[in-house]
Amino acid sequence: MRHAKSDWGAAYRGDRNRPLSRRGAAAAMTMGKLLTEMEEVPELVYTSSAVRAAETALLASDSGGWGIEPISIDELYGASPDDVLLAVARAPATVQRLMVVGHQPTWGQLLHALTGAAAHVKTATVAAVDLTIDRWDEAQLARGVLAYLLQPKLFTKWEM
Repeated sequence: MRHAKSDWGAAYRGDRNRPLSRRGAAAAMTMGKLLTEMEEVPELVYTSSAVRAAETALLASDSGGWGIEPISIDELYGASPDDVLLAVARAPATVQRLMVVGHQPTWGQLLHALTGAAAHVKTATVAAVDLTIDRWDEAQLARGVLAYLLQPKLFTKWEM
């Protein structure tokens, strides 16, 4: 998941501390509810330590009723696709569905590296990739299939 829309007009110190906008918070909550409705709830959530990403992860989890406390990983802020896969490799083998919340352009690059799909991952978009691995520590060698790419603007008018 890419972080939701941030508030460029807010008072903050440094890019890492930029918060979500009201619209971004609503989009994060919409996507959390949507994933619950789809029965696509992650078992574990890793997030960039940037405020906008951490807020996105927490709002999605809370609004979706996932009962998950997202884990903040500093290396996901400013990460390359390889950095993301290194973080993913640390996930427990017992986890079947992992969500990682981060930033563009990395998410588009990662999606292309894993699936060959070219996409500009807009704010609060959720992309699901079915990977051809048995354990997360195989993530750096992973390839997969894009299962879905969902943008919040398609769902914000729905009552969930």
